[in-house]
Amino acid sequence: MSARWRWFVPGRLEVFGKHTDYAGGRTLVAAVPRGIAVDADPRHDGLVIVEDAMAGLRAELRTDGTGDAVGWRRYAATVVRRLSRNFPEADLSTHIQISSTLPRSAGISSSSAFVIAIAEALIARGGIEQLALWQETIRTPEDRASYFGCIENGASFGALAGNEGVGTHGGSEDHAAILTSRAGWLQQFSFVPLTCDRRIRMADGWTFVVASTGIRANKIGDAREAYNHASASAARIVSAWRERHPGDPRSLGQLARERAAVGELPLPGDLRVRLDHFLAEDARVVEAADAFERGDIAHLGTLAAASQRDAERLLKNQVPETTELVALALESGAAAASGFGAGWGGSVWALVEVNAAAPFLERWLQRYRARHPYLTFEGFVSPPSDGLRRE
Repeated sequence: MSARWRWFVPGRLEVFGKHTDYAGGRTLVAAVPRGIAVDADPRHDGLVIVEDAMAGLRAELRTDGTGDAVGWRRYAATVVRRLSRNFPEADLSTHIQISSTLPRSAGISSSSAFVIAIAEALIARGGIEQLALWQETIRTPEDRASYFGCIENGASFGALAGNEGVGTHGGSEDHAAILTSRAGWLQQFSFVPLTCDRRIRMADGWTFVVASTGIRANKIGDAREAYNHASASAARIVSAWRERHPGDPRSLGQLARERAAVGELPLPGDLRVRLDHFLAEDARVVEAADAFERGDIAHLGTLAAASQRDAERLLKNQVPETTELVALALESGAAAASGFGAGWGGSVWALVEVNAAAPFLERWLQRYRARHPYLTFEGFVSPPSDGLRRE
């Protein structure tokens, strides 16, 4: 029997904008063709059941979010708790089946895709979109993406009170890309508040190819402290600005876009390095979008090299395997390549000609496999793809 509700929730490709969104910066993103297929049906017993048949995993939670919340189940429990708190009148009893083609903890936003998959199922089951509070608060696709980001990071969104989230202090880049992407287009976003600045057609005749390193970047595991340190460092820079400019509500991104003198702040060494990275990467987003618009592939190669170099030298969120995979992509014929996602593992994108994508991928992975025969990794051709689809 067919499920009552069905969705496909893709992963996200971050082209430029490393660790900028949560500080109000800019990013250039697209959805990938892989993702999570979701089937959901109503239950009537006060339980939320999540099953991943491919992985042989199951979560059983009560509709207040209590229950087994260890490991990956923590994300599901977080969504249930938040929606039950914000919309206590909604019946969230649901049976959710998922099937994912996203490599996990690989920088492609499998965790945010999972959060969105669970949230969409519960919102449909509870009729939450018909409630007055939802309609007063969630007015646009950008609002929806921002709210889903707040579910994950625990922040309040308007009248929708926050809680502890999953424990990471991220933004809404992933959620914006997953919900609003269009096939064949890149999107430039700015954040705090979330705004789609422009859509840029993918350079004609070119596509992305993605490969994971096999080094997992688990944001609720080993990588969480480092990820949150990067976020906290950006917040400390803003605090330093506000000490000198009391009452200024602007985010770090707004200060950069409005050419405020934030770069002249006297900061300790670690915060100076973090600010230097933010300002350079935020500016590269606009340069890269312009380069895609005019088809300037050579300049994209230069920008990607600078982004990767700054991630290694300033942000320090790369591991030897991401650096190596970037180098192997360029040796294998890519015009540009860069690591992406939270870092401390994850994946690399390469920009290649469409007609050469399949042999390039095979060559790239063969070279990486020769150096790392014991790692489990994968790759796929990844043209900018559609966001969430209701089926």
